[in-house]
Amino acid sequence: MFSDDDAAAMYDILNPWGPGRPREEGFYLPLIMAAESVLDVGCGTGAMLRVARERGHRGRLTGLDPDRAALRRARARADVTWVEGIAADAERGAGHDLVTMTGHAFQDLVTDEDVRGSLAAIHAALRPGGRFAFETRHPQARAWETWTRTNPADEVAFSDGNGRDLRYWHEVDSVDGDVVAFHGTVAAPDGRVLRVLTETVRFLDVPALNALLAAAGFTIEGQYGDWERGPITASSREIITVARRAGRADTAERARTIVG
Repeated sequence: MFSDDDAAAMYDILNPWGPGRPREEGFYLPLIMAAESVLDVGCGTGAMLRVARERGHRGRLTGLDPDRAALRRARARADVTWVEGIAADAERGAGHDLVTMTGHAFQDLVTDEDVRGSLAAIHAALRPGGRFAFETRHPQARAWETWTRTNPADEVAFSDGNGRDLRYWHEVDSVDGDVVAFHGTVAAPDGRVLRVLTETVRFLDVPALNALLAAAGFTIEGQYGDWERGPITASSREIITVARRAGRADTAERARTIVG
């Protein structure tokens, strides 16, 4: 068997926060440490918020995720609030200074309805002027074309917490416009399949993404093509965004622009 708890533990092994992801940490952690109240949407096993506590964050930290197995691991840290739910379930009026959405979790919002509902809840969970920081893969890089066992870099061999030697790889099932469905396979060294994990993600381009953010009441504070805050270029693989919940002045200006 390869249980939900095993899958959550595997995620931590294959996607370690901190030393394993120094560029992402270098981007997000300063934002978190400067914010008194933070909501991490799609927090998974809570690694980023655990690191923030370990680095001395003394404010309010909340993690939100629909994966019960991941939250069971996260709840080993009791000085963070862990909530089961999706982005659209974010608490309205919570007054957070910062909402984050890391690990390309934003791409799990595969319809405009999903995005609008999630952005509305995130907007309402922020204080006026609060920030929403997240990243999504730039569609121009066509990352899904590398999600195949024929790509040696995609297949990973590792040992899990139970001492089992395992292998993990991806295969794409379909590409429909900007939506890609794929699955990940967990197997024993002899090829025996233990678990298949399916996922569907969306690749929004910059104009479509920014239009949805503007319609939800956000202004773009910064948008980058890499973790060092370089500009988005024709070779960028990421769209890394810091958006701000617009205040009354921003809303009025946007209304004047539309009318004009």
